[in-house]
Amino acid sequence: MSDHHFKQTPPAWLLFDWGDTLMRVYPEFSGPMISWPYMSALPEAEETLAVLSQQYHLALATNAEDSDEGQIRAALRQVRLEPYMEEVFCTRRLGYRKPEPEYFLNIAKQLDMDLKQIVMIGDSFSNDVMGAVKAGVQGIWLNTLSTENRQGPGYFTVHRLGEIISAIPGG
Repeated sequence: MSDHHFKQTPPAWLLFDWGDTLMRVYPEFSGPMISWPYMSALPEAEETLAVLSQQYHLALATNAEDSDEGQIRAALRQVRLEPYMEEVFCTRRLGYRKPEPEYFLNIAKQLDMDLKQIVMIGDSFSNDVMGAVKAGVQGIWLNTLSTENRQGPGYFTVHRLGEIISAIPGG
């Protein structure tokens, strides 16, 4: 897959990790993100979600434990990303954590979607990408920290959020 996209039909749902995928994590802060002194979206987050939301359903899928769904939506609203998220799936809501297969299976069931119709996008290769792939969901590794590319059956790497637009069929 050297051309960096999935060969099959376009997915219906794109799941985005939250911390360090859509919004920056500041390690010096703790507790719910909405209570942090400041918050910021990652570069290209708003523009990318605006484009993708015209063609796909978008949802947040996070292991964050300090924030509930309402607090997550409030933080997303602060950086203008909330309107793009049709669903917010968090560990508290699902009762599972990435990379557990049940995490992804539970989301697919709630969305009433086949696993093959979902793509998980995140900065953690082990939790977001390999967890998704092991459950039967396609994965995209957002690696903003190095030039390393990992690709295999059902997953590949991008280095900027904006690259996702052209990497997904029909994007």
